[in-house]
Amino acid sequence: MANTPHGGILKDLVARDEPLRETLKAEAKTLPDIVLTERQLCDLELITNGGFSPLEGFMNEADYTNVVSSLRLADGVLFPIPVTLDVSRQDIDRLSIKPGLRIALRDPRDDEALAIITVDDIYKPDFVKEAVEVFGANDPAHPSVAYLHKRVKDFYVGGKVQAIQPPTHFDYVALRYTPAELRAHFKKLSWRKVVGFQTRNPMHRAHRELTVRAARLRQANVLIHPVVGLTKPGDVDHYTRVRVYEAIMAKYPNGMGHLALLPLAMRMAGPREAVWHAIIRKNYGVTHFIVGRDHAGPGKNSQGKDFYGPYDAQDLVAKYHDELEIEMVPFQQMTYLPSTDEYQPADEVPAGVQTLDISGTELRRRLKTGAPIPDWFSYDAVVKTLRESYPPRLKQGFVLFLTGLHNSGKDTIAKALQVILNEQGGRSVSLLLGEGIRPDLDPSFGITADERSKNLQHLGFVAAELARAGAAVIAAPIAPSKASRDAIKDTVVHSAGAGGNFFTIHVATPLEHCESNDRKGIYSRARAGELKGVPGVDEPYEVPEKADLIADVTTQSVPEIVHSIVLLLETNSLL
Repeated sequence: MANTPHGGILKDLVARDEPLRETLKAEAKTLPDIVLTERQLCDLELITNGGFSPLEGFMNEADYTNVVSSLRLADGVLFPIPVTLDVSRQDIDRLSIKPGLRIALRDPRDDEALAIITVDDIYKPDFVKEAVEVFGANDPAHPSVAYLHKRVKDFYVGGKVQAIQPPTHFDYVALRYTPAELRAHFKKLSWRKVVGFQTRNPMHRAHRELTVRAARLRQANVLIHPVVGLTKPGDVDHYTRVRVYEAIMAKYPNGMGHLALLPLAMRMAGPREAVWHAIIRKNYGVTHFIVGRDHAGPGKNSQGKDFYGPYDAQDLVAKYHDELEIEMVPFQQMTYLPSTDEYQPADEVPAGVQTLDISGTELRRRLKTGAPIPDWFSYDAVVKTLRESYPPRLKQGFVLFLTGLHNSGKDTIAKALQVILNEQGGRSVSLLLGEGIRPDLDPSFGITADERSKNLQHLGFVAAELARAGAAVIAAPIAPSKASRDAIKDTVVHSAGAGGNFFTIHVATPLEHCESNDRKGIYSRARAGELKGVPGVDEPYEVPEKADLIADVTTQSVPEIVHSIVLLLETNSLL
């Protein structure tokens, strides 16, 4: 039988509030609203479908404080990760947020009202303490710590929610199950014991062998339950991964396994996240849960060491075994034995027996270079899918981001680069000059810093989309602020897939030269007060600290600079 939900009752708010749906929907039209972020959207879906049981809303200060300090809600129930709704001071003032206020929560994709929150309290969290307690260190090398400091707003709003409707999904609809639906599925098939497998990566033969072995040892079935919400930046996109999972499910013994997708925004919180994952799978009806070595670890910290020990996650799940009421299955490292053409746990292989393995780094190298991937490691259908989404470097898109003062020569360099790359062929080449998509519509001067920032956001989005499609993108805005440049790079690296190759080129031509050769008179008009928002005159230009290449037309010719950039691309195997 399916496992009992965490806290004893499945908090399926969508089902609970179904009789009130039309009333709530009408009320939402009259309420102030908050458009959710992608993370908040994932969190809300799992709050309202019961995946986060016993939560019935975003955490108030009492729950948040207890979770951060002791992994427990205010009532003592085990819950290791803060689930919060962050808002800005401007949001608070604009919406007049106060206890008792009802606010509609809207889907950022289609603006549909998904739920109504009744505000319990508004509080200002200590981000440093949250980082240290929840993630183990206030280290920006941790993706969730970086997210906390760069993207989370200054205040949290706590309160219970009433569900209007779940988010609408258009991808892999048949594979998206709520906890109630998955429990019903298990019951229909008479699955009494279910081993859950969490993953955010593609699966290969070793994963199949591991999960089959775990199920057979426990006379159980297998739930492959991958995360398709937010994962670690740089991970394989979920579209590719789900195609891989669908391919590998055909390799399971008939009737043993089932694939369902989890709309979770991961925090990469290691041991705490492992406990959280166990709670979530318990709510979905799973009875056994595989916990890996360095489960949900983000990799290396700023000192080059792992954030968490290899067995910290397993130790913490074992510590709370009695409260979790889900059996932990420790991940066994599987290795291939060519003599018998089978996988065995590495710690059970007799000494002297030949074994073969391919590391994640080696797999990525083979995908990038087109080197063969042996069938003992993965299946043909899996490799084919990965190669389609992640072509070799020579076929990947990239972004050359030239930043510098007006008249620094960056536009001339960009145009010359376009000619050279078109001459070489192999990719489409896109040139983006100015602070936006079209210089005639997005002027570089006479605009506020906020307007410039928004225009640059648009440029970053377009550059990422082009690079994702395999194009060579040459962008040459002034982009005077570090924050805007970082935001553009973040957009490209995190959303361009295999095309997330980003190079910052600082055209560091001195202001004196830029101004003395300014035929358009931009600087003289700015000095006379006729033109505002000119970096170098009335707006600062923040020099890039870690440019991939620095150029200066007063010391180098344009052909020399272009050649240096081509060599940079060749060094990175992109030409």
